[in-house]
Amino acid sequence: MASWDDVRRIALGLPETSEQPAWGTATWRVRDKMFAWERPLRPGDLRALGDAAPEGPILAVRVEHLGAKEALIADDPALFFTTPHFDGHASVLVRLGEVAVDELEELIVEAWLARAPQRLAKEYADTHLSGG
Repeated sequence: MASWDDVRRIALGLPETSEQPAWGTATWRVRDKMFAWERPLRPGDLRALGDAAPEGPILAVRVEHLGAKEALIADDPALFFTTPHFDGHASVLVRLGEVAVDELEELIVEAWLARAPQRLAKEYADTHLSGG
């Protein structure tokens, strides 16, 4: 089970990442582009989700495109979900207490890659993802 400490450690381990507060919660950004953030459910979310509303900490992460979001939710709806607030937005909500740390790392790295400047993302991918 992952924690906010895991999120923080993974996110801040990525190049040019900072942690900044926004909306009274933590966000993680690469060159001021948000790629992951704490996202407690709001009253509108709770109404929309009804009995399916999860309890516990919720992490939002950017994804490359809406197809990736839909695939994550279809693959594991017990872990990934969305709310009407995020309709049409390339991000997905994650039940933080249910995700394994290795899967969390993959999600955060993919979110970072989706938001990092192209040259920075390529340098990271060439060094860390290609066995370089």
